[in-house]
Amino acid sequence: MYIAIAGNIGAGKTTLTKMLAKYYGWEPRFESVSFNPYLEDYYGDIKRWAFCLETYFLKERFKDMLAVQQSGHTIVQDRSIFEGVHVFVRNNYERGDLSERDYNTFMELFELMQSQMKMPDMMIYLRKSVPSLIAQIQKRGRDYEQTMQIDYLTDLNDKYEEFIFHHYSGRVLVIESDGMDFENNPADFRRVVDKVDAELFGLFSEQNWTSLKH
Repeated sequence: MYIAIAGNIGAGKTTLTKMLAKYYGWEPRFESVSFNPYLEDYYGDIKRWAFCLETYFLKERFKDMLAVQQSGHTIVQDRSIFEGVHVFVRNNYERGDLSERDYNTFMELFELMQSQMKMPDMMIYLRKSVPSLIAQIQKRGRDYEQTMQIDYLTDLNDKYEEFIFHHYSGRVLVIESDGMDFENNPADFRRVVDKVDAELFGLFSEQNWTSLKH
């Protein structure tokens, strides 16, 4: 089984990926944000580095996708190739940070890759408002994120809404995550797991919480 965690920058994808992997015994896979050689340059000059950054991400995500499909385990993944393309690349194009020529080249490459790809069995969308995203980004204090513009985050949130509710054809579980702290508040994490259980296993009662661990 293949589970993808989707959500904007600062939505809590990495944290939830780790927690669900530990709780269910799933194998986690994470985005290589710390090792992307273009990321810091990108936030300093988006227009100059957008194509390089997105092509690097596409390459890494495609490698991850192939590894997921070859694995014999249940995988939970922090951001899939699908939102990388249909949210972030599309956003860069519509903002004018990717030229039409670069965007068309990128999408042709992605379409060639799609024949080798599998849709997630379920995508969990962490839906979060822009003020909550900003608070989380400031809290975690990554230097390269502190210069991010509010309108950039807003545009990404709009693209997520469009992608999840109008374009993505796979199975989606929406988690309204404003005000939630599933890392430090067990009740919040329990609510997430109850929703996952209900969606994947048809279990609706919170009393199933303790009986389903691992």
